[in-house]
Amino acid sequence: MNKIFIFLGLIFISFSGFSQDIDDLLDSELSVTKEYTTATFKSTHIINSHSVAQLKKNHLNFIIYHRFGSISGGISKFFGIDNANMRLGFEYALNDWLTIGIGRSNYEKNYDGFIKARLLRQSKGGKFSSPVTLTYLASSEIFSRPFNDPNRKNYFSSRLTYVHQLLIARKFSENLSLQLMPTVVHKNLVKTVTQMNDLPAIGIGGRYKITKRMAVTFEYYKSIRFSNEDIQYHDPIGIGIDIETGGHVFQLVFSNSPLMQEGGFVYGANNDDFFKGDLHFGFNITRVFSFNHN
Repeated sequence: MNKIFIFLGLIFISFSGFSQDIDDLLDSELSVTKEYTTATFKSTHIINSHSVAQLKKNHLNFIIYHRFGSISGGISKFFGIDNANMRLGFEYALNDWLTIGIGRSNYEKNYDGFIKARLLRQSKGGKFSSPVTLTYLASSEIFSRPFNDPNRKNYFSSRLTYVHQLLIARKFSENLSLQLMPTVVHKNLVKTVTQMNDLPAIGIGGRYKITKRMAVTFEYYKSIRFSNEDIQYHDPIGIGIDIETGGHVFQLVFSNSPLMQEGGFVYGANNDDFFKGDLHFGFNITRVFSFNHN
């Protein structure tokens, strides 16, 4: 009988030790904290396109966009400075993952609004990690200028353009971030019967940090046109430099598009030929305000 008790005691001791090892492993696994990637992009926009960057809760972003005319106009048009398109925009974060925004540009007296929701955030550690940040963007645009032919029956719906985007970004290192942008632009009204109301496109953008407060950016969209359109469009291409100055991000850009809304530059109706030097110099200025009560 004593041998039986000794045998059972040894089993109990061994099992207790084994259980302790499992508990230690579980505790170690649960104690691993998830690390989220930060500063994939410093601004909510790369050049013209939205980035996956989100504002913090109760923060307001005021943005001034400015695009001059084409520099190919030469000295007679002062290298484009005689002509300009502008957009004023406001973005507000309802929380850390959801931002809404509105804007107004002088081109076609255009008004726009958007909602941007972060679905995944690049992270490592913990039970689930994500290799990318995934954000969904939905926007709508309304041109308020008079219709070209006021004598025909015009509908308010003809003024509307809709855009849907998935922004998929990864920060590969402290210096390099890349973003993929599957996009669909829908225009209720197009110029000719050969044009597409729905235009799919795929965009790519990126940022490379060259100093602590300066980075080079780029973006490009390839549109996918299935119809034989009788109008030649140019895909948007842009390069720029981001300069951080405290609460401001100052962006100097060159683009073949004078427009700053996805329904304009992605669709390409106003884009010039980048490779013939038809570039538009411009800038974006952002200023963030906090409404958090400390």
